[in-house]
Amino acid sequence: MVHVLGSRTLIRPLDPAVSREFYGDRLGLAVYREFGTGEERGTVYFLGGGFLELSGRRPAGADGAAPDGAVRLWLQVADASAARDELAARGVEIVREPVREPWGLIEMWIADPDGLPIVLVEIPADHPLRHRPGI
Repeated sequence: MVHVLGSRTLIRPLDPAVSREFYGDRLGLAVYREFGTGEERGTVYFLGGGFLELSGRRPAGADGAAPDGAVRLWLQVADASAARDELAARGVEIVREPVREPWGLIEMWIADPDGLPIVLVEIPADHPLRHRPGI
């Protein structure tokens, strides 16, 4: 078995400056560290218990450049409705309003500037993920 010491999600945006503005200013993610200089610098954000790194640049029209739905970010929030209001006030387009799914989670959808789907998830107080038998 591989002993994983850490992990992060790595995104190669089409326009690093636009993506930094989205993740840093609009989503309000805190910067963990930056590396390099200028517009091409890499930025690593805190992402709950992990990290999100924007680095490099994906060339327009490159094979696999457009998100195809196979990858998406899943971000847990305390209150999906409050997150919706805050993000909308910051100019983030809400792709789908918060909805309680058949599996009991409340999900809202947005997308980053390159179209990468982002799911914001609230775990309601009565959901089984909040309760562990025997604890």
